[in-house]
Amino acid sequence: MKNRLLLLCGLLMASGTVLADGPRLPRELDKTWLEECGSCHIAFPPSMLTADNWRRMMGGLDKHFGANASLDADSAAKISAFLERNASSRGQRNASSTLRITDTSWFVHEHDEVSPATWRDPKVKSAANCAACHTDTDRGLYKERNIVMPVTRR
Repeated sequence: MKNRLLLLCGLLMASGTVLADGPRLPRELDKTWLEECGSCHIAFPPSMLTADNWRRMMGGLDKHFGANASLDADSAAKISAFLERNASSRGQRNASSTLRITDTSWFVHEHDEVSPATWRDPKVKSAANCAACHTDTDRGLYKERNIVMPVTRR
């Protein structure tokens, strides 16, 4: 019994998917997604939202948070398929009607210790600016040990 438990724990740790609750980049990245989405902001890991959220977001790119982020049909279809295929199936990653990652219960829980003043800090600007504190967003890593909070002058 002890050996089976150790084996199961080892497999879970090796997979990195069950024990780690943070967002993850898929093993195979889509170049169109990286180029198009990453041209205006970080290319958020697909696992930050549900497939339904991504579907609705991609369907409204002409009004993407106040900007027109429309894409040609082929690029939109390719990115949509990539996002939906790699989306989260966890309810806590559902952004409901806002489609904002920062409105998911997962995000709110993970950032509950961040003060409102930190979000307004000129180095941060908003909760959507992950790279302000998470030093490895370019590699799709959001581990707590790699967080560097900006120093705010008073």
